Amino acid sequence: MKQRDLLSVTSILSMLLLALHISQDIVFGLDPAGLHHLVGVAILLVVVCGAVLLRERPSGKVIMLLGGVLAAGMLPLHMRNGLRPEFLEKSGALLFIWTQYVLGVTGGLSVILAVQALRDRRVAS
Repeated sequence: MKQRDLLSVTSILSMLLLALHISQDIVFGLDPAGLHHLVGVAILLVVVCGAVLLRERPSGKVIMLLGGVLAAGMLPLHMRNGLRPEFLEKSGALLFIWTQYVLGVTGGLSVILAVQALRDRRVAS
C-alpha cells in the first residue's frame, strides 16, 4: 500500500472512530445531545473530504494532519482528570476507553504520515 493511500485510510478510520467516540460521549452524558453537534459533523466531513477528494493536494494533507491532531487529542483530553469510578462500572466503558486508545494511535499515525507527505512534497519540489 502506498503511503498516500495509508494516510487516507488512517484519516478515514480516525474519523469513523471519532464519530463513535462522540456518540459515546452523548450516551454517557459527557456531552449533551443537540444541534451543536452539526459543527462536529461538518468537521468530520471536511477531514473525510481531505482524505478522499483532496488527498493528492497539499491542502488535503494539511486537513488530514489537523484531523489526526484532533483524533490523537481525544485521549489526553478525556483522561487529564481521570475517569470517575462510577463511570468505569457502566456497560460500554471498556469500548469507550478502547476507542480513546485506538484514536490516539490512528490519529498519531495520521499526523506522522501527513508530516512525511508534506515534507516529501517540499523536498521533491
